[in-house]
Amino acid sequence: MRIISEASLKFLAVAVILVLLPSFSAPTQAADALPNFADLVEKNAPSIVEISTIRRVAARSSIGDAEIEELLRRLNPGEEPDLDIEGLPEQRQTGAVGSGFLISKDGYVMTNNHVVADADEIQVNLNDRRVYDAKVIGLDEASDLALLKIDANDLPFVEFGDSDVLRVGDWVLAIGSPFGLEFSAAAGIVSAKGRSMPGRSTYNYMSFIQTDVAINQGNSGGPLFNLDGEVIGINSQILSSTGGSNGISFSIPSNVAMNVMEQLRDTGTVERGLLGVRMREVDYALAEIFRMERPRGAFVDDVQIDSPAANGGVAIEDIILEFNGHEIEHFTDLPFYVGQYRPGTEADIRVYREGEMRNLTVVLGSSPTNSVVVAEPEVVRERNNPLGFRVSELSADVRRVTGLAGVQIAELDDGPGREAGLRVGDVIVSLNRQEIDSADRFASIASNLPESGFVPIRIFREGQGTTLALELKP
Repeated sequence: MRIISEASLKFLAVAVILVLLPSFSAPTQAADALPNFADLVEKNAPSIVEISTIRRVAARSSIGDAEIEELLRRLNPGEEPDLDIEGLPEQRQTGAVGSGFLISKDGYVMTNNHVVADADEIQVNLNDRRVYDAKVIGLDEASDLALLKIDANDLPFVEFGDSDVLRVGDWVLAIGSPFGLEFSAAAGIVSAKGRSMPGRSTYNYMSFIQTDVAINQGNSGGPLFNLDGEVIGINSQILSSTGGSNGISFSIPSNVAMNVMEQLRDTGTVERGLLGVRMREVDYALAEIFRMERPRGAFVDDVQIDSPAANGGVAIEDIILEFNGHEIEHFTDLPFYVGQYRPGTEADIRVYREGEMRNLTVVLGSSPTNSVVVAEPEVVRERNNPLGFRVSELSADVRRVTGLAGVQIAELDDGPGREAGLRVGDVIVSLNRQEIDSADRFASIASNLPESGFVPIRIFREGQGTTLALELKP
């Protein structure tokens, strides 16, 4: 057994202490590296607003006059009840609270469309407790953005940053009114970019920023800041099983918001370009088949007839790798970038075809999400329609883009249609195994259905076809 001297032990102890010292100091260094958001909040809080809305809806009594009379007799035995409903309010009011922010010193405010849509009254509460009635300048459902205006001047306002340079892992800060707790700040990091929310629309022009910032009800419409105090996102949605924050929130990129804001301020509406292709992701198998170095781009499954893509030379099985200078890494990138340009824009496309790169030029068309196309259609009311819904003709643009011939559900009442799961906006292509190409054709078939039994109806919803069963009852 080797014996270690006392001097050697002292030397070893000193050496161990010297080795461990950096480890003990590491947490302090890491703590010093964390950002302090206090200056950012202090500078930008005056530009944040709380938005409250009022929606008036017709009041409906849950009990009838007979029940009220019986209740009055029991409360006042021996007296004849005097049922006088004159003077009762015909409407009730519901309120909602969201967030927003000032984008100019003359009172322009940005928020989410879903915060103010269908509101009868909108009030903007400033950080200094002043309250203003707001006017809607424009709404854009496709991006979930709204532009408001209040009658005030010399207001503080935010500056927009470039959301394209944002990186996963960057620090971000949100300020808003979660659960009505006005002007609350919450910090986190960017968790992912380019998120597409399934089921939003057949024409999905949004590519969200995902963060782990604690976003809750009431934060909608509030800004997402970078460390330079620039707005790089507008908080829009959360993914939650409880309605509270689960650490997965989605924000609209600032570059999208600036484009929408400019159009709403200029015209009150937003127009988006249209390419006219049906596409899917390039997976490993497709990359192997087409001899690509790695999977990337948007694989063209179909090209609509007479669409901008067809006229520009885009072909089935092309792989689109660039659109007007923007790299297309995933297929969801393509509609996002197309939607940033207005109809009539000439755009360059770079495609991979048969092992070679090709450069094409297209002139963008008009998306069906544009207000001119999606204006409320004229409802065709059919006689002897036992189905409980009304239909309208499809617009020429929707027929051209989707390739469908049919009619669209414009009104839905109680009846077999609602019971089968139909929704307003569904496109009906056949009824009782008979093809439908017009509202007159639908009315003719609907008027000659059997009095009872099950009838098949074929519909398309958000680009997906399905067959449902309508139960007709005598």
